[in-house]
Amino acid sequence: MFDLPTDLPADLVPISWLLGVWEGTGVIEYEADDSRFAGEFAHRVSFSHDGGPYLNYAANAWLIEGDGEGDEQARRPLVSEVGFWRLSRPATPADAGPGLLPPLERAAPRTADDVEALRNAESGFDIEVLLAHADGVSELYLGQVRGPRIDIATDYVVRTAGSKAYAAASRMYGLVDGHLLWAWDIAALGQELGSHASARLARAD
Repeated sequence: MFDLPTDLPADLVPISWLLGVWEGTGVIEYEADDSRFAGEFAHRVSFSHDGGPYLNYAANAWLIEGDGEGDEQARRPLVSEVGFWRLSRPATPADAGPGLLPPLERAAPRTADDVEALRNAESGFDIEVLLAHADGVSELYLGQVRGPRIDIATDYVVRTAGSKAYAAASRMYGLVDGHLLWAWDIAALGQELGSHASARLARAD
């Protein structure tokens, strides 16, 4: 049983089912440059909040190597990501920023009615996800949350001069039988957008 925090901002309620630490395994399957990348990986994902109208995100994955158990089973680091997830809404004078600039005015806390007003034509909520990878890639995803499912796709990708070719991506997250199901399609290394990885995670806390 998972209890929602009592101090959760109203804007986070539609994505509150993500909160917590999730752990599990998944599979990689991708072909590029005449090479086939395949294998099993361990994955740990954390969604938390610090009082703001967004979720903090952190994720790590390790390629599982070897047939043994415990110490005999090696893990090689793969991706490490951090970011922020939030509902899409225009900034107001009551919001802080940009930078360290404080709000221009005080406003009453946002309510469930305020959030309901953000519903889109498909009865979901538009969502924005900002992610930064340790390998030099940053992504802005746009999409929507509809109940216990989120679908997002990159609107913009920025990468450093030394990072590998990575042009676009889409992701799906869903809550099924208490587990977080996750899939990630990418357009990388000169390939069109295609299936890349998926995982099934259980809440660890």
